[in-house]
Formats: sequence, structure tokens, C-alpha cells
Amino acid sequence: MKRAIYPGSFDPVTFGHLDIIKRASKIVDELVVGVLNNKSKTPLFNVQNRVKMLEKAVEDLDNVKVMAFEGLLVDFADEIDAHLIIRGVRAFSDFEYELQMAQTNSVLNNKVETVFLTTSLELSYLSSSTVREAAAHGADISSFVPEYVASQVYNKMNIKEKHNE
Repeated sequence: MKRAIYPGSFDPVTFGHLDIIKRASKIVDELVVGVLNNKSKTPLFNVQNRVKMLEKAVEDLDNVKVMAFEGLLVDFADEIDAHLIIRGVRAFSDFEYELQMAQTNSVLNNKVETVFLTTSLELSYLSSSTVREAAAHGADISSFVPEYVASQVYNKMNIKEKHNE
């Protein structure tokens, strides 16, 4: 079985993330969306909430499961017997960082390969930080994230929900 990991913080999950998840799920037998619990960062949502939002977002994809993890990605890959890491790349600046991480992961665990998927053009501007920033300023984020994620973001930020008119 070809099992891959698509890792990230997903704080919150965006349509850009979901684009990569759907496309990656078509090229592997099983895709594990690995939600990083990075203790050096203060996310908007705790790891359990991010996992729940992702589970709802991918519930129609039979070969996708969502799991939280801590520590090194290559250790998580060993733990779940995955030999492929999927990374989304929006711009050249992303590629430089992702290439460095892929090379580091290869040195740490040469059994794991990294595959880069470019984000669909219409979503290439989108990031979780963009969503958080827009929501914090009262913008309608419904074109960036699924409706239930938008509700969670507005609720967490104590903001009345916005909708495109």
C-alpha cells in the first residue's frame, strides 16, 4: 500500500489545503493528513479542533484520514509506515523552503521521499495566515474556507459572521 503524509498546521484548513488533499488522494492508496502540534507556536485553534475541522472537510474522501502528531515528520512517517511526503507549493519562495526541508528529511530518514504539488492557480494566494488576518478585520472569509470552518473562525475570534451579499 502506498501511504503518504500531507503535513501542516492547518490553522485553519483552507480551500488551498483541500485542493492539495483531493489531488494527492488520487495518486496514493492512503493519504494521512498530519496535523502538527507545534509547541513553539500559539495557533488560533488547538490541535484537536484542527483535526475535527479537517475530518469534516475530508469526510467524503474514503482514502484520507486525519491524525495529529508532534515532533519530527520523519519519525511520524516511520510510526505510520509512510514513505512519501506531499507538500503544496504556492510560489517560488515556498519551493526554496520546502526543498530545504525535503533535503533535511532525506538526511534524517532516507526511506522517505517528498513530492511537491503546485497549488491550483486560482488558490495560489491563499494561506491560513491570510484567512486569520482577514477575519480579524471583519472580512468575509467564505471564499477562502468551508462554511463550517468560517463559523469556527468567527466564533473563536468573537466576530459576527460575514456573508457575501
